Amino acid sequence: MNILIYGATKFGKMAATELFRDHNITLMDELPQLPESFGHLDIRYISGHSTDIKALQEAGLDTIDYFIASSDLDEANMVACWTIKKISDIETICFIGRADLFHNINSLSHTSYQTPYDIDTTIWPEQLLTQDVFRILSVPGAYEVEHFAGGRVKLLEYKITTDSPICNVRVTDYPFPPQLLIIGIIRDHTLYISDGQTTILEGDKVVFMGTETGLSTLVTLLFKENNPVKTVTVIGGGNVGFMLATKLEQSHIKLKIIERNHDRCRYLADTLSKSLVLQGDGTDLELLENESVGDCDVTVCVTDNDEKNLLCGLLAKQLGSGRIITRVGNIRNAELFERVGIDIVVSPEDSALQELLNRLQKPAIDILARIERGQGELLRITLPDSFIEKRLMDINMPAKAIIGVVQHERDLSIPNGRSIVKPGDQLKVFTMAKDAEAIKSFFLQ
Repeated sequence: MNILIYGATKFGKMAATELFRDHNITLMDELPQLPESFGHLDIRYISGHSTDIKALQEAGLDTIDYFIASSDLDEANMVACWTIKKISDIETICFIGRADLFHNINSLSHTSYQTPYDIDTTIWPEQLLTQDVFRILSVPGAYEVEHFAGGRVKLLEYKITTDSPICNVRVTDYPFPPQLLIIGIIRDHTLYISDGQTTILEGDKVVFMGTETGLSTLVTLLFKENNPVKTVTVIGGGNVGFMLATKLEQSHIKLKIIERNHDRCRYLADTLSKSLVLQGDGTDLELLENESVGDCDVTVCVTDNDEKNLLCGLLAKQLGSGRIITRVGNIRNAELFERVGIDIVVSPEDSALQELLNRLQKPAIDILARIERGQGELLRITLPDSFIEKRLMDINMPAKAIIGVVQHERDLSIPNGRSIVKPGDQLKVFTMAKDAEAIKSFFLQ
């Protein structure tokens, strides 16, 4: 596909880096030349503003399939999308950073009067990040949580400890409950596709996929600590902290928010009905001790400063807080955070990229989830009419992959080798990212 990106920003670079190998990318910005940080990418650059019709024509609008507005100014992104829509029928994707603009664009009153000049897709990375954190908090002990098929299928990631009954056990030797599969194992920050001969080791993060019933049984069998989260401390009262607090209040979870800015604290206290709002610095050890942060089930650090989030998380962990979830703005810091003791690292960049990739897929394909920061992908593939009905054991895929779910009309199952797949069936296929294109092409040929 031909994709035009407006904005040589963090999110513009994220999109270009992910897409340039498989698509023709044109980047547009007001800068006189392409920034050095983009120099390793094989992309075309145009200096100009996205509201400049001449510059847009130079980009070749008649051949562009998608327009992505990712500048640091929300209003500029919105106007750019509207300008594009006035002169072409290109699908527009608009990055937004302000809550009021996002809600205005997506409000029911707005969508009731949509015109051909409206924005097709809005991406607010902080909102997507909040949803990711809340899903993790909803499952005790989980390191990653994804819901599919209206919640009938879940993907859960758990870290294995020495006292786990599956520690040092081969996958094939443990009587796992039906309706679930182990699809991957993360060992030393590297993702592998597992098979029956894989031995699960201490420290591994095991990726399970299955039905609600199968995974509930698994949790009961394997994990002694199956208590729901009851107390949470959130450090950082910005957009993510506020949205997360709102969701946690609705779930009747006892919550403390630590925020440094006085005016923001007043807003949080006036808006939230059940949360305890504390003005202070999350790196103040005395404050954390006095407020018993170490007694909380989970501490979530979501300021807009990576170094501060890391320090806050490590202090809370030292005090005894159950799990530590930390936001990173620079995705390159994620592995470092995990190596020094942070349990779960989340990134608005990762959350936004997942949403962006879904918008750019073919109608018969979606990337439902990216595992271990994009090392693996869970694909939703609808089998075409040309597909020949066969058993899974008879399918010779071109790369290693696991078919985790088969959905035939409304019937959904976790398959085995004898399961039959037919044209029109929807498959959820897990594979390594490097093999994803080969798997997609195999099923849709």
